[in-house]
Amino acid sequence: MAVAKVCATGIMTAIAAASVGSNNTYAEPRLNFPPFSNPSPPPSAGNSPNQLPHPGNAPPQAPPSDEPGKPRKPRNDNPRTSSTGFDPEALERGVAALKRIEKSKDAKTVIGIIKEQEETKRKEIEMKTQELKAMANQAELEKQKVMYGEQQKLNKQTAEIKSQLAKYEDSLKKKRSDEEHEKQRARNRELVDMQGEMAKRVEAARRQTEEQIQAQRIKTEKEKAEIERETLRVKSMAEAEGRAHEAKLLEEVNLRLFGERAKKETEKWVSAINTTFDHIGGGFRAILTDQNKLIVAVGGVTALAAGIYTTREGAKVVWSYVDRILGQPSLIRESSRGKYSWSGVLPRVMSTLRSTGGNASKNGNGFGDVILHPSLQKRIQQLASATANTKAHQAPFRNMLFYGPPGTGKTMAARELARKSGLDYALMTGGDVAPLGAQAVTKIHQLFDWAKKSNRGLLLFIDEADAFLCERNKMYMSEAQRSALNALLFRTGDQSKDIVLALATNRPGDLDSAVADRIDEVLEFPLPGEDERFKLLKLYLDKYIAQAGSRKPGLFSHLFQKQQQKIEITGLTDDLLREAAAKTEGFSGREIAKLMAGVQAAVYGSENCILDPQLFREVVDYKVAEHQQRKKLAGTEESNSMKS
Repeated sequence: MAVAKVCATGIMTAIAAASVGSNNTYAEPRLNFPPFSNPSPPPSAGNSPNQLPHPGNAPPQAPPSDEPGKPRKPRNDNPRTSSTGFDPEALERGVAALKRIEKSKDAKTVIGIIKEQEETKRKEIEMKTQELKAMANQAELEKQKVMYGEQQKLNKQTAEIKSQLAKYEDSLKKKRSDEEHEKQRARNRELVDMQGEMAKRVEAARRQTEEQIQAQRIKTEKEKAEIERETLRVKSMAEAEGRAHEAKLLEEVNLRLFGERAKKETEKWVSAINTTFDHIGGGFRAILTDQNKLIVAVGGVTALAAGIYTTREGAKVVWSYVDRILGQPSLIRESSRGKYSWSGVLPRVMSTLRSTGGNASKNGNGFGDVILHPSLQKRIQQLASATANTKAHQAPFRNMLFYGPPGTGKTMAARELARKSGLDYALMTGGDVAPLGAQAVTKIHQLFDWAKKSNRGLLLFIDEADAFLCERNKMYMSEAQRSALNALLFRTGDQSKDIVLALATNRPGDLDSAVADRIDEVLEFPLPGEDERFKLLKLYLDKYIAQAGSRKPGLFSHLFQKQQQKIEITGLTDDLLREAAAKTEGFSGREIAKLMAGVQAAVYGSENCILDPQLFREVVDYKVAEHQQRKKLAGTEESNSMKS
């Protein structure tokens, strides 16, 4: 049995070696598949599971040769090195094994075992083949999956590319649409600009046509007026010649009658003079001839001259005493009280009557000729009401400071404030104090004593207050000025129930700190704005132009005053006045009044005494240029004074 197993193992080994040799001979080395190739050397007998181990683990010996006479061939362990790649030794061993099997008694058993092994090996090969097919199918499935994933990725990328292309095309379309819209808007703007330019040209042409028509109309009216004036002149000359001739005839008759009457009157007066001188001569002769009468006459004449002289000098002394006690102080430039206490009653009554229907309501602002900023005007009205109520309740008055550029209406506002609050007012200027010298203190005290005598209360307005109320530490301030300042500070140290002190200055920073401490209300008077300048132009146009030539009412004024020529206003509209108000920026109220006075002078200097827009514009432009030149000169003088 053991021999049969050994023989079977040898046959299997030989067949395996032969098959391996044939496989190695015809196989492509670069197409080796692991399930079907075996690159390792053929297993030895000891490694085969179906072969018994050889003693000493030595490799199996080659079977002895059947032909003992032939020489033994050398063993080739590496059949791949042969030229053909075929190993005959294994085949020889297989043939020798088959011969031993045939001779053995267990040949069928060995063949059966070999068949079983071959069948087992075939099944294993089939199983491996199926596994390889499954693996190939799995690999194909994996390949299909990979290809499907790649196709999905490719489709996704294609969709993304298409969407990006669609977005890009949309952006291009939008960009082209925006560009077209922008071009359309540009064309629309150009069309609108062209239409605006066309409208401007049409408007300019219309205005030019209207101006030409207006100029032609004015020219026609001037020619018509000239013809009418010439007709009136010829008519008046003819009438004058007729009246002159009639007057000449009447004058000759009157001269003849007057000569006869004068001759008679002359004869009568000559006779009367002769009679008078005869009586006087008789009297002088009687006096000269009588010594007693001469002495009496000389003494009477001397006594009469002495009485006249004494009476005159005594009246002067008494009047100066009365004037010092009852009269107005010399520092007062203007007052509503009058020089004496009884002299201001009638002017106050007339002023009250005029204020009820005069300037106070003419402009609709309650301030007469004063045009102020609405906020400032409201503040002054509040102060007037507060001052009136203060006087009614016998409370102390509040002192005020008005500051601002010259000509902005500070004095006029103080006068209107006193009038609306029911107070008397007195105006003085600070420049009158310095020339008084040592008498300034006495005059200040006289001024305040006189002010306290007002029964209604008095608003004392000191214009140019910085002239003597400046800082006391100034080097150029004299001792008399310091004394006058101290006197005023003494009289205004306490709150007064009789006097409202109102100071006006262009430089409030120059006032003494003690003076500033006595001020309760501070009001700034700025330069008038455009609306205020327009109102001022209308006010002074009515005052200096429209009402020019109108005679004030009087009993004998028409007998002693010459008839003034009325000014004719043509084409002077509110638009022209607003244009002038825009040009006169920086003008004060006084400068606007002077401008309108200049317009009045220019009208009186013209031939026909007519104010038209051309003449008005010429005067306004001239005054504006003069104002600019004056500002430039003032700036130059300031720079020179700062350099020096």
